Amino acid sequence: MTNAGPWRRNQGADPAVVIDGGTNARLSAASMWARATALRDGLPQAAPAGDKLPGIEAALAYEGAQLFLAQTASKSVGFAVVVPREITTEVLYLAVDPEMWGQGVGKSLLEFIRRQAQQSSKDLELWVIEDNDRAVQTYERAGWTRTQDVKVRNDSGRVERRYTLSH
Repeated sequence: MTNAGPWRRNQGADPAVVIDGGTNARLSAASMWARATALRDGLPQAAPAGDKLPGIEAALAYEGAQLFLAQTASKSVGFAVVVPREITTEVLYLAVDPEMWGQGVGKSLLEFIRRQAQQSSKDLELWVIEDNDRAVQTYERAGWTRTQDVKVRNDSGRVERRYTLSH
């Protein structure tokens, strides 16, 4: 695995974003989540994808939930799980394969999600670990607004902050 770092430039076309909730898509998302969170948290190795799969499946169990995959010609390189709520649409997961960090994959996913939300006329929201600088910068560059709403994650004790995007 290559750590591309935040300064690597986009060297190819933007990935295509597709909606796919199948078994392979879920496993691919779980694998990306495991690798991305391990690198984010400075862990020596990623958890097995099977350890992360229940979280992805639980998110997709919400009514109307969708799995968006960012794909290049050869593989999936990012994903998001989005759930329609009564007033907003919530992004429950968003991750990019660490080998593709800095390539514009997160930007492509966020733009796709924004366009989807415009069709429903709902604003968007998400929660992000407050000290996850890479994610915070990505969301802020994409026009998301930091709110005063915070909560503590039960499993890690880390503070999460709510971000919104209105259109």
